[in-house]
Amino acid sequence: MNESPQEYIERILSNLEGKDAFKVLKTTPKKIRQLIKGVKKKVLTKKSTPERWSIAEIIAHLAETELVLGWRYRSIAEKNGVVIQSFEQDDWAKNSRYGKSDVEEMLEMYSVLRKANLKFLTGLPKEKLENFGMHQERGKETIAHIMNLEAGHDLNHFKQIKKILKK
Repeated sequence: MNESPQEYIERILSNLEGKDAFKVLKTTPKKIRQLIKGVKKKVLTKKSTPERWSIAEIIAHLAETELVLGWRYRSIAEKNGVVIQSFEQDDWAKNSRYGKSDVEEMLEMYSVLRKANLKFLTGLPKEKLENFGMHQERGKETIAHIMNLEAGHDLNHFKQIKKILKK
């Protein structure tokens, strides 16, 4: 998908549709686990097209995104205005061999990292949620804004998984 940073932000945030970001962040790993419960490995690893991710690859991506965002949250909380390095998700997918990932391990990693990040975020003084970093592509982003983006990102991939399962 070729979109500008602003188009990406708008598309991802549109998934929230007024939902509370924290509640979405808290519940998505469990919802994904429930959604794929009992689904055969063949279905989880099947790609609809060579350039699209399988369900297993989406879950691996969510786990590694959680790792990245945990670092961003902590860096921004520590130092207002810190530079936020972007990452190329397709390179991460290739280098981490998402296609060979164990779905259960990736789902567990996603769940554990999410729980740790939410614990960190709830322990921050409220004013720290307005601390910001300077994203290399998207510009100034507060912790609160990143939480909204992450929740929208979760919902985007949840919808993708549901769509794949309907095929």
